[in-house]
Amino acid sequence: YILGENPVLTDPNSDHIRSGLENLEFLVVHELFLTETAEYADVVLPASSFAEGEGTFTNTERRVQRVRQAIEPLPGRPTWQMICEMVSRMGYPMNYNSPAEIWDEMASLTPSMAGISHKRLDELQSLQWPCPTSDHPGTPYLHKGKFSRGLGLFQPSDHIPPGEVPDEEYPFLLSTGRILYHYNVTTPYSERIASVWDREMAEVHPQDAEKLGLQTGNQVRITSRRGEVVSAVKVTDRVRPGMIWMSFHHSATPTNVLTSHHLDPITGTGEYKICAVKVEKI
Repeated sequence: YILGENPVLTDPNSDHIRSGLENLEFLVVHELFLTETAEYADVVLPASSFAEGEGTFTNTERRVQRVRQAIEPLPGRPTWQMICEMVSRMGYPMNYNSPAEIWDEMASLTPSMAGISHKRLDELQSLQWPCPTSDHPGTPYLHKGKFSRGLGLFQPSDHIPPGEVPDEEYPFLLSTGRILYHYNVTTPYSERIASVWDREMAEVHPQDAEKLGLQTGNQVRITSRRGEVVSAVKVTDRVRPGMIWMSFHHSATPTNVLTSHHLDPITGTGEYKICAVKVEKI
């Protein structure tokens, strides 16, 4: 069961992800759009968007804000109701009547949010956790005056080399990331956002572009040990010689076909920033 994620585009070594999805006995995808991942589903459930339901958003400022329904859910009912019914049919009753009830249960189990409720958010617009009691004003500065663990906590960090580095066959280092105009892989569905940045542009240093006979706008084939993609290039000195930079937002250029399966040993995050590739002009 996959809700609101598109691992076929976002996870590293994505051909491996495709292989795993192809071998599942049964897959349910709960989504707004028929994504690349949803194409592997046995059942696709229609999700509701932020504009079609009640709830909250919590941002990286720890600020909790209310979300209010603007239109009736086009799927017929909001996502939370579908989840409740699915779980209830599977034998665990979820008899919630509103998102406010769901929030209240979560807050009762989370001391740092115990003082936040939909009612308070309606009155105050937003609150920042920690907010442990119903009369607490919220916490604008998390470590005001001092850290919770003294002056600081220092830990030695051993250098762990990347799982893959450039070599004679794959001489370029590929690093991936985000661009200003898109967020992950859903925003390209917006015609207005896509009109600003509608295709992938692999960034190449001028020295490398000269060696490869490339100019901005040329098409190239970028290949790693796991797969290949075709992309336009942008010649720029933002990247170093021997380096290629790409985003992963566009399904027409699924960059994560290239990225490595190696993981960070602490976080378990894929090595999105380092893998070896070769570049050929088309």
